[in-house]
Amino acid sequence: MAAVNKNTLIKKFADKFNFPDEQKLIDTLKATAFKLKEGVVTDEQMSALLIVADQYGLNPFTKEIFAYPDKQNGIVPVVSVDGWSRIINQHPDMDGLEFVYDNEWVTDLAGAKPCPASIECVIYRKDRSHPIRIREFLDEIYRPPYNGTDKQGKSYVINGPHQTHTKRMLRHKSLIQCSRIAFGFVGIYDQDEAERIIEGQAVVMTDPSSSLLEPSLEAKRMSEKLILRAQKAGAWQAALDYAGENFSDFNLIFLKDEINKAKALADAALLPNNGSNAGNGSVNQAAAASHQDDPRPEDTKKPPVNNKGKQALNDAKQNLS
Repeated sequence: MAAVNKNTLIKKFADKFNFPDEQKLIDTLKATAFKLKEGVVTDEQMSALLIVADQYGLNPFTKEIFAYPDKQNGIVPVVSVDGWSRIINQHPDMDGLEFVYDNEWVTDLAGAKPCPASIECVIYRKDRSHPIRIREFLDEIYRPPYNGTDKQGKSYVINGPHQTHTKRMLRHKSLIQCSRIAFGFVGIYDQDEAERIIEGQAVVMTDPSSSLLEPSLEAKRMSEKLILRAQKAGAWQAALDYAGENFSDFNLIFLKDEINKAKALADAALLPNNGSNAGNGSVNQAAAASHQDDPRPEDTKKPPVNNKGKQALNDAKQNLS
């Protein structure tokens, strides 16, 4: 049955794009619709791309959709900005959209152009009384320039679209995220997301405790922001998920370690000073001294209860659920 469905899909695309030879269609797509550095594209990977292209009505020959082969012999389907615009505007319930720009601008990112701190996309559906609003923040999507070293040992910097078209990249991110919520688009990514996914599948460097391995400045900067936001909202798992989606190798190890240490400290601060701290001599001695000096009758002496801490913990659990 699977072979029949695959052949039917190939014939459908061959007829649609006027390919008299189905094998010629397969060879052309393998050569043009995949971002491949090495190896070969399998028939299964190509079929997976055609399934997604057919589902969303996208044209792989005009780069509305292409794919990155992943490390598990599957694919990461990538939809270009033109492709996202196509599926958004062709949706039968689409009733217009607009963008709302933050009044605060970021001007201190090296190599990047001045950009609003956030951009909100608003999509209106014909069948809903309220619009869908999604805001994307520059500090969460920005990627720094690529730093490398050539064969002669000279360092160089390559500016990407986050530097050359900073505002446009943020606007595209807000459009794509909002369309996912508004129309339920799943299983497709923009190129920036796909590159992060592939990078996240890289093999982790060995001996992460080595002093030769240092996290990047971007990882250090993001560590502080993620921890601060997680502390305020109790969203520790969300911080770990964001680190996993946007960083790899030693930067990911560093971020997870910093987030987990901050979480442990936050959890410890929420514990009441009672018998559960029996293993902590200094804490128990201080508590005993305080208890001895307390002039109240024995039956009224109770350990202090951190109600504020308990409420914060409950709020954090609610935010994560």
